[in-house]
Amino acid sequence: MRRVGILAHPRRPESQAVMEEVARTVEARGLSAWTDTSGLIQPDSLKESDFVVVIGGDGAILRAARLCAPFQVPVFGLNIGYLGFLTEAQPPQWEESLNRILAGHYWIESRLMITGSVWKNGECILHEDALNDVVVGRGAIANATRLDAYINDEWATSYNADGVIIATATGSTAYALAAGGPILPPELDNILLVPVAPHFSMERPVILAQGATVKIVVSPQNEWDTVVTIDGQTVVELNGGDSVEVRASEKRSHFIRLQGRNYFFRSLMDRMEPRFLPKHPPGR
Repeated sequence: MRRVGILAHPRRPESQAVMEEVARTVEARGLSAWTDTSGLIQPDSLKESDFVVVIGGDGAILRAARLCAPFQVPVFGLNIGYLGFLTEAQPPQWEESLNRILAGHYWIESRLMITGSVWKNGECILHEDALNDVVVGRGAIANATRLDAYINDEWATSYNADGVIIATATGSTAYALAAGGPILPPELDNILLVPVAPHFSMERPVILAQGATVKIVVSPQNEWDTVVTIDGQTVVELNGGDSVEVRASEKRSHFIRLQGRNYFFRSLMDRMEPRFLPKHPPGR
């Protein structure tokens, strides 16, 4: 390894202090380091990087993973967020973690990404990759939206719901989980279809076969605002007849892992279970 990128969260001052410490340590080991606090990573920096350290929560990891994917640069996450499903270590452990990475004691995890394409009047106006999910749902007004779902170009069902989540296995632990979807292990390349608050329509989540494509069409009879969001970042307003097509992306995200290859479910429980246990028994 010769060059390492280190990204601090632009709105978390504590992450910048960690970034500076990591950069000094990397350079003391004979490697070059570049740092960024803006969140706008330049492609030229990524092309020459062996890996990127991201200091933040899952949102920061998502952004960095999408930017690194075209260059197949792996991401190593240090968690200063809330749950940190995608991160690998806590800031106090960063020096030990760095030593293990430089010694070659790690493995690379590859995860499916999906591509969302937004179509209006027969024209594709947006084509963007997501690591978590593509969500088609209602706008600011709290009314259900009417959506027709097609799987592999065949009509599957119609939803009268707050929305529909099209998620990867990575996204199965995000919004899709909160909406009642199943948890998929990250090595699966399946796409998950989860309705949000359906009303008198299909209410069960569906796991699609690997390689399946999904098209969500806003019903021409839909009376309310509808939007599509891609990884919670890009937002596009939709009208009746507009559609969103989702399929597996040609790109994949890569993560540096120090835990064993069966880490996922134990890590998941460690993050979820303690949040719901009181520190002290309630008084009687």
